[in-house]
Amino acid sequence: MAAAGKETTRQKMINFMYLVLLAMLALNVSETILDAFKTINDSLTASAGNVGNSIQQLFTTFEQTRLRESPERAKPIYEKAKQAEKVTRDLDDFIMDIKRELTNQSNGVDETTGDLKDRDNLDIGYNVMINKKRAKALKEKIKDTREKLKEILGKDDSRLVSFTLNADDPVKHSGNIRTWEELNFGEGVPLTATFTILSKIQADNKNAESEVVKKILGKMDQAVVNLDKFEAVAVAPTSYLIQGQPYKAQVFLTAYDSKSDPVMQVGGTPINVSDGRGEYTVGTSREGIFKWQGTINVKQTDGTIKTYTTPEQQYMVARPSAVVSPDKMNVFYIGVDNPVSVSVPGIPSKNIRIGMSSGILTGSSGKYIAKVSTPGTVTVTVSAEVSPGKTQVLSSTQFRAKRIPDPIARFSGKSGGSVPTVALKAQDAIYATLDNFDFDARFHITRFSLIIANPRETASVQMGSGNSLSSEMHESLNGIKPGSRVIFDNIIAVGPDGSPRQLAPVALTAN
Repeated sequence: MAAAGKETTRQKMINFMYLVLLAMLALNVSETILDAFKTINDSLTASAGNVGNSIQQLFTTFEQTRLRESPERAKPIYEKAKQAEKVTRDLDDFIMDIKRELTNQSNGVDETTGDLKDRDNLDIGYNVMINKKRAKALKEKIKDTREKLKEILGKDDSRLVSFTLNADDPVKHSGNIRTWEELNFGEGVPLTATFTILSKIQADNKNAESEVVKKILGKMDQAVVNLDKFEAVAVAPTSYLIQGQPYKAQVFLTAYDSKSDPVMQVGGTPINVSDGRGEYTVGTSREGIFKWQGTINVKQTDGTIKTYTTPEQQYMVARPSAVVSPDKMNVFYIGVDNPVSVSVPGIPSKNIRIGMSSGILTGSSGKYIAKVSTPGTVTVTVSAEVSPGKTQVLSSTQFRAKRIPDPIARFSGKSGGSVPTVALKAQDAIYATLDNFDFDARFHITRFSLIIANPRETASVQMGSGNSLSSEMHESLNGIKPGSRVIFDNIIAVGPDGSPRQLAPVALTAN
């Protein structure tokens, strides 16, 4: 179903959080990112719960007013709305079955964190969703749900409702084309991300149900019904915010007389009201947990004022946090590319800015390469656009800039000890290598001395340039015998940083 009409605030919030999710999937799966997925999953679940409560309150109000006062007219409308509720519930039950299967395969939930025990597992979700084709079945279930909701609404009304619930394959362009299943549940997706994507689909499903139910129940002309029972509702798109972002919530009556003019307040302060809906906006300059409660004053037909109070609402304001982590080690090395990943939970990667006090930093979308040239301390600063036109520094992290460790010189694969005489004679060059170093750093030997001491003979000393043996050196090596000493000394090597290094001698004994 093609999207039409203006998207609701709730739908915009879900789309925004889903974009954050996809951006995070491109990053290394650190514990901080896994925690961010858990936070987004909890927020999506809470928002879906709020929408579900709103839907139930719509049904309750309809049952207690219109269904009682005009049963013949209201009953067909009510039953039609219940059909939409059943269609979306079937999809939700289908997703819950998948979640239970994933939970069982991941050894359940960690009671301490409240997250899956194997939340960083990259195989469980892929096996269930792709190999077992649960993603393909889910895709068809989503499409079937959309079509059924469209049929329930009818041709004209379906064009006026905007759905985020869809499972369409990406628009094909040149290059590698991925299906909806691969895009959401393909290789490299951690299990907690699979759960978050499923929760996003459940939230879209609940929003679709809300739009359809409101559209159907709205068919009952409010002007001909004198409502005498009201329920106050407050719905906030999210309860998790980054410090500096505004907190917004809608306060409205699920059913009311269109001729009435309700007055809404929060903490004794009036809020703006339009079409029976009030919007509460407050700054978030302080971090912590905050609570609020709204009141709605409605003038009755007899002139008296009746007050309705919303359930207590709670939201959390968190201090902005950023993660800067070298992808290979806890230092920056001179002369090589140092990969760096940067993520800010709750903020899209396109709004993140990163700078470095010395050296060169290149890259984008959370993936960067740091290059340093001198030893010392380097400060990486992360800032982000937390609201339109407002950039805020989130963190400043210091890293050590160090020279690459000295390599080890080897001849015939050894840096010392006994070597068969035949093996020594067969070698053409001496090499310098780094052991247990994660970066691709190569060293080239520029000069060395070769000392050969045969038993009961005077030792010979020869000088070489580069790392290859000269013809004279080969001739000397051909004369060695068991017990001869072959020593490489004054070895100089140059690495990626351009600085010469004097390496430890290589002392070998022919056997």
